[in-house]
Amino acid sequence: MAMQSISLTSGMRANLVSLQQTNSLLETTQKRLSTGKKVNSALDDPVAYFTAVSHEQRAGDLASRKDEMSEAVQTIKAADAGIESINTLIAAAKSLATSALSAESTTEQATLMGQYNKVLTQIDEMAADSGYKGVNLLSSASNVLTVKFDETGVSKLEIQGYDASTTNLGLAQATDWSASANIDTAITALDAAKDTLRTESSKLASNLSIITARQDFTTNMINVLKDGAGALTEADMNEEGANMLMLQTRQALGTTSLSLASQAAQSVLRLF
Repeated sequence: MAMQSISLTSGMRANLVSLQQTNSLLETTQKRLSTGKKVNSALDDPVAYFTAVSHEQRAGDLASRKDEMSEAVQTIKAADAGIESINTLIAAAKSLATSALSAESTTEQATLMGQYNKVLTQIDEMAADSGYKGVNLLSSASNVLTVKFDETGVSKLEIQGYDASTTNLGLAQATDWSASANIDTAITALDAAKDTLRTESSKLASNLSIITARQDFTTNMINVLKDGAGALTEADMNEEGANMLMLQTRQALGTTSLSLASQAAQSVLRLF
């Protein structure tokens, strides 16, 4: 006796195909809802995926530059703090020199001169201690702080250091304050040093403003890139939620339809 092959009716086959398609769409929607993205790999949308990856990579590179800029800001602030403290010491030295002009004895003048020389020594030490992470903008004119702004490093700012030592500022250790002329010379040198430091402080402030502006720009650019990547890959959660409800309903209807088609086929078989 030959065996008869069992095949699905056209109605059952159509319902089964529709149910399989619905299940596939349901899996896709569930994945989008769980990840929050409509494009999770290059298979979903190659152009959108790789464009978004490029945006994210550039945003990451710029974030690294932003960190470098933050460190540069601290280096400049360290130098500016050094200049401010040196100016305080210069003011103290000038006070000692002025007092020496009205000293009543050479002994008092000698004492004031000794204190003056100690202050100058502290100025040198202050300049040497004004570095940040190994970069000191007050120790040598050959020191250069390079701040890179873009991801390639082409856009950058070079900040020239300055030698804030007493030797470069024109401040010499005093050896004889018995003559008023020598004290006047020291006071003149102190005033000139203060003016020089004021100029250097102005340069630092200008460079700081540039870096701060670039920091703000970089922050905005990072946000733009991330928003762009998100627009290409992120899913509309409201839309996907509605899709989920619709697909679940379609799935339930498809299952019911397939069951009805199966029952109809069984009813036909009972006739034999």
